[in-house]
Amino acid sequence: MEQFPAYSFIAIEGNIGAGKSSLAQMLGADFNAKLILEEFEDNSFLPKFYEDAKRYAFPLEMSFLASRFNQLKIRLLEQDLFRQYTISDYVFAKCMLFSQVNLSDDEFNLYVKLFDIINHQLPQPELLVFLHNPIEKLQWNIINRGRAYEQKITDDYLHQIGDAYQQYLQVNQHLRILIIDCSNLDFVNNKDHYQNIKSLICKQYKPGIHHINWLMDA
Repeated sequence: MEQFPAYSFIAIEGNIGAGKSSLAQMLGADFNAKLILEEFEDNSFLPKFYEDAKRYAFPLEMSFLASRFNQLKIRLLEQDLFRQYTISDYVFAKCMLFSQVNLSDDEFNLYVKLFDIINHQLPQPELLVFLHNPIEKLQWNIINRGRAYEQKITDDYLHQIGDAYQQYLQVNQHLRILIIDCSNLDFVNNKDHYQNIKSLICKQYKPGIHHINWLMDA
């Protein structure tokens, strides 16, 4: 019997290379969901940031703030009579997490003021699914998906982003948060792994953090 989610708005999150977009697309197809995928390919500042982070961090984060807000505001508030579910491959709070790592103190203080003005206008996901991966697996995924501008991402940068996500999860336990350890999972190529994740997402959860840690054969 086909399973369907208990919540209408689900967000998939994780570090760079965690598989957020892949999982969101797979779930979106199975649930006939409205799919919201981050529009990073058109951001001209992203390749420049990886070449010169200090110079381009602020325009990069400002451009992402504007694009994410506009996309979520339009897609989350639009009516769709034929789709009961919405699946997003990011949460708006991602803006704060990356800017916290990338910006200087003065830039970040200004950024926070702008973020706070618009953040309350967006609904929160009813279920936040966080895909946890070790740094080695993230780097393997980054290399294999072949985006040239990502190939200079360092382990240290991934650690910093991962720490920012963990702090965010810990202080937002009023949300329903499902943390899935993907160290031994390959949900893109292994149907059983995907079905296990899908069944978890279809369950009901109380607010707080719920950890899933499987030891499975790849």
